[in-house]
Amino acid sequence: MAAGLALVAAVAVGPVVVSPLDTVAVLLGLTPADPAAPVLIGAVRVPRALTAALAGAALGVAGLQLQTLFRNPLAEPYVLGVSAGASLGVALAVAGSAGGAVGAFTAGLAGGGRAGTVAAAALGAAAVLGVVLALSRVVRTGTVLLIVGVMLGSLATAGVSLLLTVIDPLRAQQFVVWGLGSFSGTTAGDLAVLAPVVAVGLGVALAAVKPLDALLLGDDYARTMGVRVDRVRLLVLVSAALLAGAVTAYCGPVAFLGMAVPHLARRAVGTSGHRTLVPAAAVTGAALALLCALAAHLPGLPGPIPVNIITSVVGAPVVIAVLVRSRTT
Repeated sequence: MAAGLALVAAVAVGPVVVSPLDTVAVLLGLTPADPAAPVLIGAVRVPRALTAALAGAALGVAGLQLQTLFRNPLAEPYVLGVSAGASLGVALAVAGSAGGAVGAFTAGLAGGGRAGTVAAAALGAAAVLGVVLALSRVVRTGTVLLIVGVMLGSLATAGVSLLLTVIDPLRAQQFVVWGLGSFSGTTAGDLAVLAPVVAVGLGVALAAVKPLDALLLGDDYARTMGVRVDRVRLLVLVSAALLAGAVTAYCGPVAFLGMAVPHLARRAVGTSGHRTLVPAAAVTGAALALLCALAAHLPGLPGPIPVNIITSVVGAPVVIAVLVRSRTT
């Protein structure tokens, strides 16, 4: 219910206000009173809202999986280095592009424009994921694998920083804007790719609910229950990286949602069972991302606020509360 209301609000509210009745009419395929509403809602706001919902659900579930796998309440999807790999891919495309126009700074890759940005991010994320999966066959403990992911992310971030010091300042500024995150700019074609990828990642997460429940009590206990820990770890890593990588490719590195949403979902449903928690994290993440998208496009603002500013304001208090609670229990 909350996610549905957030979806309607995210579609209705923006720099140009559309009445709730007209919004519902357009969403139901009816004729609204405002003749401009179908174009504004159908071409701009519905894709933005659907992107936000998909991104929030993906990051929430990915964060839940990794917090269980690593038994770390502060684990989040980008701890694997996938986001940093995506950023490095985009930074390489920026450095290698010949054009300087704002809309074509990745013209040297995948046809340029937004397609180039998405392709560069996806390739960077896939490269880091490949390294993580290869090392997961050698590393036997989740803690070591977590540290390896953090180190890979640090190396990729160092590469990004190096590139930003040598490329044209205009292109560097464009990269920084991309790194602030955005749910805007997606088209029906983008959603036709993003939605199935997120659906596959969520499906894998749902298929792994029983092994994840066993992992809550540790790897040794899971093995006594017949769980093949190495296979489950690989499955979770692929699912989480697929979800986070897809979101990063289309929205940039969206901060805090993957870390904060699982804790909010646990508080909402009052259980640690993943059969309930996985859907709860998806719905909570979608609702929270929609509210962030709404806050980023409120009427009266001089322009849209970058998503990461909103998610940081929302997510940081949740993380602080988790840290304080862990110190007092």
